[in-house]
Amino acid sequence: MRSRIKKRYAVIAVVNAAAIAGAIALTAAGSSIASAQKYNFAYERWQGEGKESYSQISCFFADDSGFTTDSLSSVRGQLMSELKNISVTAEEGQKLCPDAYSAPVGSAVVRCDIAGRTEAQLTAVGGDFFLFRDFTLVDGAFFTDNDIMQDGAVIDRELAWALYGSDNVSGMNIYINGIKCYISGVITAPETEYEQKCAGKAPQAYISYDMADSLSQEADIGYIEGTGFNKIACYECIVPDPVENFGENKLTEILGTGFDGKVSIVRNDGRFTPSKRAKELKKLTGYAVRDDGIKLPWWENASRMTEFRLTYLYSVRRLLIALPVLTLLWLAFLAAKAYKKKKPLIKRKISDLWEKLRLSLSDKLRKNENTSDS
Repeated sequence: MRSRIKKRYAVIAVVNAAAIAGAIALTAAGSSIASAQKYNFAYERWQGEGKESYSQISCFFADDSGFTTDSLSSVRGQLMSELKNISVTAEEGQKLCPDAYSAPVGSAVVRCDIAGRTEAQLTAVGGDFFLFRDFTLVDGAFFTDNDIMQDGAVIDRELAWALYGSDNVSGMNIYINGIKCYISGVITAPETEYEQKCAGKAPQAYISYDMADSLSQEADIGYIEGTGFNKIACYECIVPDPVENFGENKLTEILGTGFDGKVSIVRNDGRFTPSKRAKELKKLTGYAVRDDGIKLPWWENASRMTEFRLTYLYSVRRLLIALPVLTLLWLAFLAAKAYKKKKPLIKRKISDLWEKLRLSLSDKLRKNENTSDS
């Protein structure tokens, strides 16, 4: 009988140890999968070692939303005003809320000064776009809004090799639909499995809005007479968060006024945590299937695929954690039951022990008194 009981407890111990080990392994795997989606952690790169709290917000707009580069100044102004109202201001020479904006331009033929020629997917970018993406730079540098000339392009390694047979090509010319520009920098292609699936096989090139405007006028892509290429499909920013959810709530208020139903707002920081994934479990289907005309960029689609994977991974982890928790509750129940059954005996033994201790102390006190008297 005792042998069977010991065997049963041994099996329970082994199963619980395996469950704990599995939960630890899934936690490590989940952390690795999440950290690979680097664009969601721009707020960490921005805040560095500082103690200030920041939130990172991404806003995705429908094609017919009407959100353009002309809308930026209003959004930025309102956000700065809200921060000023709670006494949050930028230190001298520093930016308070870095932001970025982008929109797909479409496919274009890209050729070089020699024989290379291929098609590539173009994306118009502005603001601190490359801070948010955290691309791995192979050669050259990223262009910025402060550059005097806005005819630079950041291309991926695949496009560089297709054109020049090398990735050491920064400064060289390329021609996009016949319009000349230069290679500002070369980056690696999307690295994770989900990013590769969502970005597709076509080489990628990132150009300024000025360049996109020139291209759109020539090719009639995304061009509106009198305004040029100015649409924004993705706006993202890093906002100080002195009050919990401040950035997300304020952007929702600002954009909800004129773009209700035409914008999807995502909070990037914390989106992959186990607690967040548990809350979003019931929303996954509606979250994935879009019927509002919003086309997400490849980096956001990759992050949503990651959310799906982590949601189910962390669900299994919760089940594994539940096993040792239930075991502890069961052991606590058995201990309480045993205590109730043997309560009189335990009380008697405690009483006997206390009596022995009392007598021992009394004897020591008497001996001390006799020694003192002598």
